[in-house]
Amino acid sequence: MTRDDMTLVRDFAATRSEAAFAALVHRHIGLVHAAAVRQVGDAHLAEEVTQAVFLILARKAAGLGPKTVLPAWLYRTTRYTAADALKTRRRRQAREQEAYMQSTLNPTDPDAAWRQLAPLLDDALAELGETDRAALVLRYFENQTVGEIAGALRLTESAAQKRLTRALEKLRAICVKRGVTLTATAIAGAVTANAVQAAPAGLALTVTAAAAKGAVVAASVTALVNGTIKTIAMTTIQKTMIAATLVAAVGTGIFEARQVSQLREQNQTLQQQQAPLTEQLTKLQAENEHLSNQVIAAKDSQVLPKAQFSELLKLRGEVTQLREQLRGLPVTRVALLKQKLEQMPDKKIPELQFLTEKDWAAAAWDADLETDDGVREALSKLRETAENTFLNEMLKAALKRYIAANDGVLPTDLLQLKPYFNTQVDDAMLQRYKLLQTGKPIEDEPVVEKVVWADEDYDSNHQITISGASGGRFNRVQGMIDSAARAFVKANNGQRPSEPAQIVPYLKKPIDAAIVQKYLNKITTDSLNN
Repeated sequence: MTRDDMTLVRDFAATRSEAAFAALVHRHIGLVHAAAVRQVGDAHLAEEVTQAVFLILARKAAGLGPKTVLPAWLYRTTRYTAADALKTRRRRQAREQEAYMQSTLNPTDPDAAWRQLAPLLDDALAELGETDRAALVLRYFENQTVGEIAGALRLTESAAQKRLTRALEKLRAICVKRGVTLTATAIAGAVTANAVQAAPAGLALTVTAAAAKGAVVAASVTALVNGTIKTIAMTTIQKTMIAATLVAAVGTGIFEARQVSQLREQNQTLQQQQAPLTEQLTKLQAENEHLSNQVIAAKDSQVLPKAQFSELLKLRGEVTQLREQLRGLPVTRVALLKQKLEQMPDKKIPELQFLTEKDWAAAAWDADLETDDGVREALSKLRETAENTFLNEMLKAALKRYIAANDGVLPTDLLQLKPYFNTQVDDAMLQRYKLLQTGKPIEDEPVVEKVVWADEDYDSNHQITISGASGGRFNRVQGMIDSAARAFVKANNGQRPSEPAQIVPYLKKPIDAAIVQKYLNKITTDSLNN
């Protein structure tokens, strides 16, 4: 067969015979496509990989030697092509995600930020403390320097700058809570450019005349003046007395409303701080459950008046909505994935230290972090990215430096590469891989491959040559379910399984019914018949 394959290859190389190439494709497309499907896990992408492999064969046909074992050559080329396809897809997804996030956080229209911000700016500022509000007004409304603000607030310049930064971040968090997701920089720029506008001509003269000379003003203006003065005149003692009266009247209602206010503040903090994010989310869920129980108790005992009870229910609904919004934030998803990894220390690998925040975000972006299966899939994606970075960018470069320094000869042990890395690596990391060649490297043949897996069911395979790479993730749980489903179809006259119990007898080991159902829902009729 090998001779027949290479005869066809030589015929095609010499005459560009379409019949010869068609025979090669017909003979080997099953091998190439099946390998592509396993390695990329996507039918459409696998078709693209298959097409690419045979295009590569067409271009390299003239250079293949007579001893070439074509099926092995095609298989190896499929692995290289699949690895490149996965890398390209990851980069595209990362770019799409980054573009989406940038479009969300930074409107392209210069006036768009102000159009979003203007309707809620003043209410948002009102939620800040007096000193925070004063700092922002002086800086972005009055365009004062940090030194001038420090003098006005009786702070050092360093303290004034910190106050400004914190106040702006608090303002941003309030905006996010109300649905406007602008960066702090965008908010500062929009306020500086638009918050203070020139007053109508003549208004300054009118105001001056009324205030300084006692000129007659409209009755509505007088009413506004009187009402505002009464509000300002309300002393701290009066406010305290009113608050005490309300506490006596509604008791539990005030206590629960205060809890809701605290929950709102915790949500703001969660959006500002990544490190303790998951812990605070758990606390928020517990407190919201506690609030639910208290509201139910209040309803049963009819402690609160109807209007106050309705307001509590409304506030509780807002807390639930905020919690759901919080769970969807990219920073929250990353924090949750990191927490899950801490709970599965056996799934860690040393190469994870080379991941960027974008790598974490890409793994968490659309992952199912509520189930063990989904978390292990996401961690597999993380490890694959880290291993690709280590092998393709770091170890390959170290190999080339070693070869250049040692007369073109490969090391006899990967530990000999340690001095040739730009970044310090330890023995444990290198011991996860195996050196496949020694002496002069054979081009296009694997030099290093991965030999240690963190998760036997959700992981990835990797090999590198001096100039290329191959490999990809695998999900053996999904593979077992797919195989069991095909066995069921064969044993039941083509009937498609729809429930986990139907394929249990065909599974090699017990798998949770929910996971089985998840993958049964993904199986296509075509894949069942292959």
